[in-house]
Amino acid sequence: MDNLKITVYQGYLFWENIDKNLKNISLRLSNIREKTNLIILPEMFNTGFTMNAEQLAEPMEGKTMQWMKQTAAKFDCVLTGSIIIKENDSFYNRLIWMRPDGSYEHYDKRHLFALGKEHNTYTPGANKLIVELNGWRICPVICYDLRFPVWLRNIPAEEYDLLIIVANWPEKRALHWRTLIPARAVENQAYVIGVNRVGHDGNEIYHSGDSTCIDPNGNVVYYKRDEEDVYTFSIIGDEVKKARRALPFLKDADKFVIED
Repeated sequence: MDNLKITVYQGYLFWENIDKNLKNISLRLSNIREKTNLIILPEMFNTGFTMNAEQLAEPMEGKTMQWMKQTAAKFDCVLTGSIIIKENDSFYNRLIWMRPDGSYEHYDKRHLFALGKEHNTYTPGANKLIVELNGWRICPVICYDLRFPVWLRNIPAEEYDLLIIVANWPEKRALHWRTLIPARAVENQAYVIGVNRVGHDGNEIYHSGDSTCIDPNGNVVYYKRDEEDVYTFSIIGDEVKKARRALPFLKDADKFVIED
């Protein structure tokens, strides 16, 4: 398992303005000066966290998907983040895992944020996504999923080395974000990267970012608060292997089945 170069974009999102967000993100990413394997964008990176799906949803062949294909090809890396998709008359908060050759996988957010009435607009996903990149097994999820450790549990059939959370997580619950991400890293003996937005959204909810990377032992690799940031860092394959050799407690985990 090689080391992996990750670029995170902690950005301000223009409320419900797809064209402006795509243009701004392209501008920010143009500052990348080194080869990267993966670029991570926040949840609903082209609109902000909105329930206005009827007006803003795109089909899978829409402009944001085309932009993602072009951007992944430009940087010769995987690009990921979530967008609003309409499919079969349903709306999804859908994470796209876009490869540089234009092929992709997707994950539909399973846990919809009832406090924000997300469940009244979007359809929940049923399946976890595990993807591979340079020898790493990676589990990408979306925001509220972070609160549900059973869904994110590292089990043999769905074992991962890196957990990614893309989010629009408000500052008033930032302590929960900063607590749960290290917990997920330690309990699953994996790197965890959380990428959040900054600034006020269209509902005047402030987001402080707090984007972070935590290693399998709970150490901070990256952390940024309040400011926009495009930052590239490496995660180390041997750190995952060493943590699991030194403390092989995943094999003692409880067995369970998740029922819909």
